[in-house]
Amino acid sequence: MAQRPSSPRRRNLLKGAAVAAGALSAPMVSQAQTTSLRFQSTWPAKDIFHEYAQDFAKKVNDMAGSRLKIEVLPSGAVVPAFQLLEAVSKGTLDGGHGVIAYHYGKNSALALWGSGPAFGMDPNMVLAWHHYGGGKALVEEIYKSLNMDVVNYLYGPMPTQPLGWFKKPIAKVEDMKGLKYRTVGLAVDVFTDMGVAVNPLPGGEIVPALDRGLIDAAEFNNASSDRVLGFPDVAKNCMLQSFHQSGEQFEILFNGPKYRALPQELRSIIDYAVQAASADMSWKAIDRNSKDYIELKKSGVKFYKTPDAILRAQLASWDKTIAKKSAENPLFKKVLDSQREFAQRAGQWQNDYSVDLKMAYNHYFSGKKS
Repeated sequence: MAQRPSSPRRRNLLKGAAVAAGALSAPMVSQAQTTSLRFQSTWPAKDIFHEYAQDFAKKVNDMAGSRLKIEVLPSGAVVPAFQLLEAVSKGTLDGGHGVIAYHYGKNSALALWGSGPAFGMDPNMVLAWHHYGGGKALVEEIYKSLNMDVVNYLYGPMPTQPLGWFKKPIAKVEDMKGLKYRTVGLAVDVFTDMGVAVNPLPGGEIVPALDRGLIDAAEFNNASSDRVLGFPDVAKNCMLQSFHQSGEQFEILFNGPKYRALPQELRSIIDYAVQAASADMSWKAIDRNSKDYIELKKSGVKFYKTPDAILRAQLASWDKTIAKKSAENPLFKKVLDSQREFAQRAGQWQNDYSVDLKMAYNHYFSGKKS
């Protein structure tokens, strides 16, 4: 029997079935586009702090694959260091890396995440308070009061910072009076109360100011940063130990709308990248700071322990500073009360449980058996 010619409708059905079969056999290829975020740090490109910012970005980029890419520019590439918060909030930048104390001028309470003795808490304990003692909600409340639409992460507990670099060693409290000195945050108020003339310069401007005699002394942060930024080229005396910034951390900022537009999976990657970068930064700081401390000594820098009288004077000035700020700013008092409550509990545990590690170190390395 002769075969009937196919109808147009039958031919279309067969064609559709063939296309569908081909689609099922072809490999699935993701059509997702890459979301690129432009960040800026508040650090010079050569500083280890900028490296920490890049380390965080790399962790995000590696985990997110082609879905998310963070590019980190150095300080000043788009805006000056102290304008980072506004730039991120407005969307001029998608995010940034710095320290929360740089926003001190907008609300003095923000400096409590970096300046001062933190009621005896070390930097990691301050982070514990932030994440589990109410600090995170408080910083969000402050940013909301400033109309700053940002998502904020605190991470990376910094080692205790030196009193700083001086033309000659400081032996007593009176030696501080009249000095032109660089610091930031609430340390400005503490040292001002001690009779110091303070100039809150950003990191990249400190060494040139010291070199030109615009300031007499300055603190920045750590052996690695201080060495690469050139402090030993303009001063040969460094005073170690201080309460002015003994509990500081880094801050990572995201523009609020850009962050909220990301799918939950990518936001989770960011969350865990922050935690991973925090741990990695702590380990890297110990390794690099200890090596650079040795190199600074080899280059002729003299290190001195800050006298206890100066440390006690810092605490006395801190007490006056926080009393004044608490009276002026209800949010300041709210943050301070939260820190105090956490520190009283956590500090007792820390001090009671922790063994004197210096005893063990001296047992093995001082030449005198304990």
